[in-house]
Amino acid sequence: MTIEHLEERVLDYKKSIEIVVAKKMLWKTTTKDLLVNTLSSIVNQYSIGWNMQQLRWINNNEAVNITFESFPTELINSTNKIPAYQFIPGAALVFSQSYNGDVFVFILFPIVENMPIENSTIDLGILSPKEITEKLIIEKVDEFLKEMIKWEVPAIKNKLGY
Repeated sequence: MTIEHLEERVLDYKKSIEIVVAKKMLWKTTTKDLLVNTLSSIVNQYSIGWNMQQLRWINNNEAVNITFESFPTELINSTNKIPAYQFIPGAALVFSQSYNGDVFVFILFPIVENMPIENSTIDLGILSPKEITEKLIIEKVDEFLKEMIKWEVPAIKNKLGY
């Protein structure tokens, strides 16, 4: 094998870097704002104790999520009737951009003592930033709420929730 044999691989490598840069630029210029605006609108329209967050860590990874932080205000009187009832915060629907520019969508469940850690997340997919639309975001929020309902009121045979 000669050095010239590497030319095709070098060109492929350069192209792969261009693809990652294009995905990251689309996230930065369009997708992230669409997520922030759509999730903020949902949170503002339906006040059920959730909040929209933007996260940035490890220099090049960013995420936008909605997370349950408190109990819905209109139901506090109901829960006050049961002193032992405790709201468990921490459930989240996360849209996280990875190092390669793709967006991981997943659900995090609240951490509950004696609940197996393998039941703490559900993967909803890996998407290119260009695949993320307002319709898709709403569909993922719908899936998230369905999972939270199952977590709060599980079937007897499943031991999700508390």
